[in-house]
Amino acid sequence: RTPLTVLRGELEGLLREPGFNADQRDRLGSLLEEIQRLSHIVERLLTLSRLDAGEAQVEWVTFDLGELVSSVADQLSLLAKDKGITLTCSAASRVHVRGDRTRFKQVVVNLLDNALKYTPEQGRITLTVSARPNEAWLEVADDGVGIPASALPHVFDRFYRVDPARAPADGGAGLGLAIVKSICSAHGGHIQVQSQPGGGSRFLVRLPL
Repeated sequence: RTPLTVLRGELEGLLREPGFNADQRDRLGSLLEEIQRLSHIVERLLTLSRLDAGEAQVEWVTFDLGELVSSVADQLSLLAKDKGITLTCSAASRVHVRGDRTRFKQVVVNLLDNALKYTPEQGRITLTVSARPNEAWLEVADDGVGIPASALPHVFDRFYRVDPARAPADGGAGLGLAIVKSICSAHGGHIQVQSQPGGGSRFLVRLPL
């Protein structure tokens, strides 16, 4: 157990005890939220560390990328609906790639979660999976706020936030896209982004078939 896990357990235990007034409970709750945020950051840093070290490929299997992306889209469709965003998925079947399915699900979730954060109500997000010569393509496109040209070379850098003033209050640390890039690289793939302010963003992942 990590020190953060122990501390979180202690605070959760305190919150269950009687004798605290409302203000004290609010303060304990704020501390617990901050610990959870830090735990999330530590977990992501550990993921990057393992990828940097070259994880053993013991978990690699052959899987259908289209089926995986469709499954993630179904899981997050309710969240999109709650935000008033139209989410569509066009995923070809039998687009087989080889790798760690759990890790690559993380790629799809991170990209879609990023699109949901920066796409306003009544916006659109489209996921597309297709087979090209020797490659599988995954495209995640939205018509959200977009990314300034000056920021595009840095969006996959660790701890980089495009604009803290306009970033959502999600407690993120600018690690999500860095993890996406590391996972793609570990699978022999590539990721690129096209975007402009007010014109949405398009992320393209290319993997060996």
